[in-house]
Amino acid sequence: MRLTVAAIASAEPREKPYRMTDGQGLYLEVRPNGSKYWRYKYRFNGKEKRLAIGVFPEVTLKEARLEHQKARLQLAEGADPSAEKQLAKLMQSVAIADSFEAIGEEWIDFALHGKSQHHITRSTRLLRKELFPYIGQRPVSELKAPELLVVLRAIEKRGHVDTAHRARQIAGQVLAYAIQTGRAERNVAQDLYGALRTHRQVHRAAIIDDTELLGRLLRDMERSNSSLPVKVAMLLSPMLFQRPGEIRAMEWAEINWELKRWEIPAEKMKSRRAHIVPLPRQAIALLTELGPITGRGKYVFPSARGASRCISENTVRIAIRNLGYDKDTVTPHGFRATARTLLDEKLGFRVDWIEHQLAHAVKDATGRAYNRTSHLEGRTEMMQAWADYLDELKAQ
Repeated sequence: MRLTVAAIASAEPREKPYRMTDGQGLYLEVRPNGSKYWRYKYRFNGKEKRLAIGVFPEVTLKEARLEHQKARLQLAEGADPSAEKQLAKLMQSVAIADSFEAIGEEWIDFALHGKSQHHITRSTRLLRKELFPYIGQRPVSELKAPELLVVLRAIEKRGHVDTAHRARQIAGQVLAYAIQTGRAERNVAQDLYGALRTHRQVHRAAIIDDTELLGRLLRDMERSNSSLPVKVAMLLSPMLFQRPGEIRAMEWAEINWELKRWEIPAEKMKSRRAHIVPLPRQAIALLTELGPITGRGKYVFPSARGASRCISENTVRIAIRNLGYDKDTVTPHGFRATARTLLDEKLGFRVDWIEHQLAHAVKDATGRAYNRTSHLEGRTEMMQAWADYLDELKAQ
């Protein structure tokens, strides 16, 4: 008599394990604790062996019979079903270790070490949200260009053309790492060059010509009902004109009160070079006002969700939107273009000083890059003049 599902389900445990046979070596072993294990008893090279097939009900009667039939066919072909199962497990573990996701996580630990937090966050997010869910389990040696293209085109269809291009770039870096470490021979991401829509260079909105509008924006910032940390971050954005990621991640330990400057370490800079931002008296006043509120923590602008991290990249942008200014009028990053233009055209400061203060790569007459203290006295004068000019615009 072959087993039935009802008979298996109603089988009660006994003091000792017992078997319920299904024929041709397949049986169900019922343990004293009530668990039920599928087994296949067979002989190979004259020795009795057993193949573990699974546990009921996770492995149903139908599935157990299919696995039993597969094992019998292997045996008929001269193969040991137990050895074949172990080999399959080994091959699966190798495939998992060499999967795009496994190598991608390895690449994150290796290649992103020492990079800026913004770069790390963006790269890991692209991998874990946009790529791993779709091609993460594919062995890198078997990944084909059309498979990756399907994933990238899906991102593109959502309207995120730039994200699709960045995802291709990140996938290419992971695959290059796989080649370098002997897990792949071809970088299929390189085969997709030109397969995505061309992404347009979008210039971030900035107030350059309309100084009256800039003055009104500064007045609205002063009257903002945002929390003091957000308000100070918003006011310092045009005054110091550093990148939004650098502003929001400002730490109290980086403020040199004696020399009145903000000393940003190299690991937080896009250029990977330490940077000094002279602080005008208006900036010192804002930071002094904020000190009693956030000064005991690490970040000058801590997140409202917890002081262990700084405000998000959208906080200042949203605060400006709440003042009634849309993304086509002004963006936090656009303050850099505003300062770059007005310091040159309105205040007449040296372009190399301005570029250096923007943390752009600037070289001297001999072709060498300026160090962080180059023209510091002149840049200190420039930063104070800029803050005073903003005050003049705000008072008009």
